[in-house]
Order: sequence, then C-alpha cells, then structure tokens
Amino acid sequence: MTKLHPELRAARFIPKIPADSWLIRVIPDILPKAPPLPDTLTVEDVTVPGLEGEPDVGLRIYRPTAVATKSPALFWIHGGGFVSGTPENDESVSRAFALELGMTVVALRYRLAPQHPSPAAVHDAYAGLRWVFEHADERGIDTERIAIGGASAGGGLAATLALFAHDRGEVRPAFQLLVYPMLDDRTVTRTDHDTRGVLIWIPRSNHYGWTSYLGTAPGSAGVSPYAAAARREDLSGLPPAWIGVGTLDLFHDEDLAYARRLNDAGVPCELVVVPGAFHGFDRLFTKKPVAQAFWASQLGALRGALGL
Repeated sequence: MTKLHPELRAARFIPKIPADSWLIRVIPDILPKAPPLPDTLTVEDVTVPGLEGEPDVGLRIYRPTAVATKSPALFWIHGGGFVSGTPENDESVSRAFALELGMTVVALRYRLAPQHPSPAAVHDAYAGLRWVFEHADERGIDTERIAIGGASAGGGLAATLALFAHDRGEVRPAFQLLVYPMLDDRTVTRTDHDTRGVLIWIPRSNHYGWTSYLGTAPGSAGVSPYAAAARREDLSGLPPAWIGVGTLDLFHDEDLAYARRLNDAGVPCELVVVPGAFHGFDRLFTKKPVAQAFWASQLGALRGALGL
C-alpha cells in the first residue's frame, strides 16, 4: 500500500465520512470562502436554454477585465460525486484559472442526482457548452480555443461531455482537463482493490454516488458511456487530454486505464500521477509544494493546448 506523501501526512487525521452522511452536506458551508472579488475580474450569472424539452441551465461566468477579445475559454464542471456541489464551491479555482491564464471561465450549474439521474447532468453540460460556442463572438471567445474540464465527478462529466459533443458533431472542444476524474462505475464492484489508504472519496461514497447517478446498480450491463466515460469502447477522435491523479486516490486505476486507452486510440493524453496523494489533496493543502506543482501542471497543459 502506498504511503502518504510527506507533505500530506496531516491528512491521516481526516475522518472517513461517506457521501450519504448528512455531514457531507455541511462541509461546503464550513470551508473557507473566496475573498472579495478583485477589480481585475467580473463574475456574471446567466441562465441559458437546456436541451430540447429540458429545464434551463445556469452558468457562472468569470472574465478578467483586461482580457483581449477572441481569447480562450474553459468550460468548468464542479465535483461532488454527482450528488452535491455548486459552481460557488469551486469559486477560488475558477477565479484562479481566469486570472492566471487571462481567459474566460464558464462554470456549470447542473442538475444533481438522485433527484436527477443520468443523463440530466451531461445534457445540462452540453446545453451550456453549446451556448458558449453560439455566443462566443459577443463574449469575446475564440471558438477554436475552448477547453472543457472538471475535478472528480466534474472531471467524469467533462469526459462524457467530450463523448457527447463528439457524437453530436455540432461543437468541438479543443482540450480536456480531467482532474482525478470519476470515470468508471465498475470500480465499485472490484474485489481486488486495496483501498485501506484511500481518503476523502471512499468506497462507500463511490457506491452511493454511482447508484444515485445511474439509477441502477453500478457495474450493471448496459450503462451508457454518456454516464461513465470508461464504458466507451472507441475513444478515437476525442480532443487531447490531461489527466492528473494521486496513487492513494480511489480513481487511480480507472484514470490510468483511461489515459492509456486515449493514447492507444491516437488521442494525446498527458498523465500526471502524484505519489502518496489522495482525492482532493490539492484543495485541502493548497500551499504545499506538491499541490502547487499539481496546479502548475494544469496551467501548463492549458497554456500549451490553447496557445497561451
């Protein structure tokens, strides 16, 4: 079993709270809030049409005041195991992407499970992304340089969004930024998985999240790739990707497998594996060099992919 990274040893005191516990619901309320909005950034909440016959979708748009016209954009999807979370929970991340890269960030507010099982979330994601492409000119966005990304369940949704957009053929993202993405429901059914050192997102939470999202038992036959991207057999033709994950992350194996399959399918995928890091380590230990290096890798990947 991999040991905790030396800079993350304090994490051994983190309690293992499952996602179906009421305590999970209050964690966002006790986490540090984002500082006051700087003068160098504007934030706007908009509501856009959903897919045909479906509810409208909320977007939270971050744009530097000094950004040039025809600049890149990142369509960002928050995590939360498909069952919780809001764009505001990722406020500091969205602001940092926008300010450090001088780009527009569009954060998605999607319907959550179990009240809204798959495909509600990916439909909301696609409706939001399509709106960004359709309104790119008025928003000063270069349609050739729109990336999609997310962390945890948001990374899983970004991966399924890439598949959905590819198959529809209406819009084409330039890049996928997948931060320890939640890709494969079949991880729930594994019996050979040593999870003793796993923190934050634990097996019980994974079972609850996938069951809520799928509306059926994880690992069942017939699960759509638009729900679990790892179910897709043919990954060719997708946008290039970056995948980052720690060795103590429950998603480690599924993320490595997906990165390998992308590369095998001719889709360039940079893989960053952090020894001794657990799920969400970068959010809890932001000032540690290991977290800052992980963040710098994401920025570097976006700079390279979007010509920044």
